[in-house]
Amino acid sequence: MRNPVAQKHLRSVRKGDPVFYYHTGDEKSVVGIMKALGDAYPDPADRSGKLYSVDVGPVGKLKRPVTLAEIKADKRFAEMPLTRIPRLSVMPVTEAQWKAIEDMSQD
Repeated sequence: MRNPVAQKHLRSVRKGDPVFYYHTGDEKSVVGIMKALGDAYPDPADRSGKLYSVDVGPVGKLKRPVTLAEIKADKRFAEMPLTRIPRLSVMPVTEAQWKAIEDMSQD
């Protein structure tokens, strides 16, 4: 991931942070929860020193996937970067948005 905005968000990830797992491609849905196993760190494969990585571990699958279409149709997500920039691979999620996605996965 070389997108500068995604990299900015990635650099802010800290150990223990919860992370949604989002499938791209045809599926386009939030399918699970992970957690950061450590703080973001410089990507050792990047010779420029500009790119960062983070190691994550699984927490669990959502009861059912929450699709991008569902998220875009819900006014609670109007300000969420995913609804405006769906190709952005790393973005902040507010506590209210997090809870809403978890609640939607229970339906």
